[in-house]
Amino acid sequence: MMLHGWACDSHDWSWQLPLFESKYRVVDVDLRGHGRSDAPPTGYTPRDFAADVESLITTQYPGQQFVLVGHSMGGQVAAILGAKRPDLVKAIVSVDGTLGVPLAAQPVYEQLDAALKAGNPGDIIPPLFGGLYSTESDPGIIRWQTRRIQGMQAYVLRQSIGPLFLGPDQVAMGPNSEALCRSLKMPVYAMHRSQDRVNTVAPWFTAPKSKSELWQGPGHWIMLDRKDAFNAAVTAWIDAL
Repeated sequence: MMLHGWACDSHDWSWQLPLFESKYRVVDVDLRGHGRSDAPPTGYTPRDFAADVESLITTQYPGQQFVLVGHSMGGQVAAILGAKRPDLVKAIVSVDGTLGVPLAAQPVYEQLDAALKAGNPGDIIPPLFGGLYSTESDPGIIRWQTRRIQGMQAYVLRQSIGPLFLGPDQVAMGPNSEALCRSLKMPVYAMHRSQDRVNTVAPWFTAPKSKSELWQGPGHWIMLDRKDAFNAAVTAWIDAL
């Protein structure tokens, strides 16, 4: 099951689907307020997203387990669901997931939260995302992602960013993040773009076959910048479980 990141949608996995669908049954999810899913007026915390995924599995795929492949926010959603319902989650692939974020970044997210509440997310988020790309990032994909953000409901973006990083219930950083990750009983394959993040999260994932790996060079959307390498690495890990 593929879980996209904040201000994204299921199309981010389009370059994975041909191979993954040839090997596995794949469910590619649009989280609430994103893509083709409904956008209710409230309910945009990571736990709300995880509850939606839980409901999807229990109602549409009863008695089945999934490998959750989550990018960014989707990695956090996967961890929350894995901790709550290990019976539903066989393993997790966290692609530059919002786990183990340095506490020093908290003021940045406080400023972003305030800016989104006061301004137009379609103007504010694209420059922010600009810092998450690399020289490997496709300019066409960058433009597509910018246009997608500008077509989203502003209240979805405003409500969802704060709970992802801020407040007593956040699990992106600090002891809360560590406690969540250490509680996971299933294998986790964590990919990050900095050695510091790898070093932070690696001791937290203790289930057999877990691994934390540095992907140096690509932008935040590792699966888009390194499509073939990503597909080969993830399918090999899943096949070895």
